[in-house]
Amino acid sequence: MLGSGFKAKRLQVNLTLVINHLKLLEKKKTELAQKARKETADYLVTGKDECPRICVEHIIWEDYLVEAMEILELYCDLLLARFGLIQSMKELDSDQLCAKYSKEYGKLCKTNQIGTVNDRLMHKLSVEAPPKILVERYLIKIAKNYNVPYETDLVVMAEAPPGVETDLIDVGFTDDV
Repeated sequence: MLGSGFKAKRLQVNLTLVINHLKLLEKKKTELAQKARKETADYLVTGKDECPRICVEHIIWEDYLVEAMEILELYCDLLLARFGLIQSMKELDSDQLCAKYSKEYGKLCKTNQIGTVNDRLMHKLSVEAPPKILVERYLIKIAKNYNVPYETDLVVMAEAPPGVETDLIDVGFTDDV
C-alpha cells in the first residue's frame, strides 16, 4: 500500500484535521478583515490619505490568503473523495512521472517551471503589491458600505485596464456593520 511509510488511516485523519483547521483560519481571518475594514473607514473619516491605502493592501492580502485556503480546502476534499482509489493502489513509484514522460519533465514539474501548480493559487499567494486600481476599488467599496465620503483618485481610475473589477473580492458586507 504505497510503500511501508504510508498509513491510510493517518492520511485520512490528517486531511480531515487540515480541512477543519483551514475553515477555522478562514473564519478568523475574515472576521479580522471586517474589523480592519471598519478601521480603514475610520481613517477615511479623519482624512488621512496613505493610511487607508496601506490598510487596504493588507486587507487584500488577507482576502487573497483566505481564497488560497479555500482552494487548498477543495483539494483536500478532493483527496478525501478519492481516498478509496488512493487506498487501493498497491504501490506508487515516486519516479512514475519521470518514467512515463522524462526525467527533465519530472524536474520541471517539481520546480513548477511549466506551471503545474494551480495558477489561481499561485496568484493568491504571490508577494506582489496589489494593483492600484484594486486598492482604489476596495476603498470605494469600504467608503460606500460605511457611509463615509471618499473622493476617488481619478488618475488611478483612468489608468484602469478593462476587466480589473473582476479581481474585487466580494467581502459580503452585512447591513449591521
